[in-house]
Amino acid sequence: MDIFRIIAERLITEAIERGEFENLEGSGKPLKFEEEAHIPEDLRIAYKILKNAGFAPPELELKKEIINMKDLINSLDDDKERLKKIRELNFKIMKLNMMRKRPLNLEEFPLYEEKLLNKMIKDQP
Repeated sequence: MDIFRIIAERLITEAIERGEFENLEGSGKPLKFEEEAHIPEDLRIAYKILKNAGFAPPELELKKEIINMKDLINSLDDDKERLKKIRELNFKIMKLNMMRKRPLNLEEFPLYEEKLLNKMIKDQP
């Protein structure tokens, strides 16, 4: 959502101007990303076994389905069929977000993003 990005960028810029990012520990060193950081700790061993056996975690399979469905939607000419597939896509995205236990990402719901933003803005006191 753009409003949160704008607020975050403004706060970061102000912090930079105040010098809050100078002389931080690890400054100038590359970041180390753990491949399994997004996987709950109790599932990491099971996922590692699946990966070594050539199987993908359920989240990855669902992500592939989402990508394929987006391509399919872009190729559809029938509006009724497109709307049906968009609803199916939104369900799969919501399911993926629930599997990841992360907050809902409105940008992944193109059909509803603007409607939700307008409602949120309209309902402000």
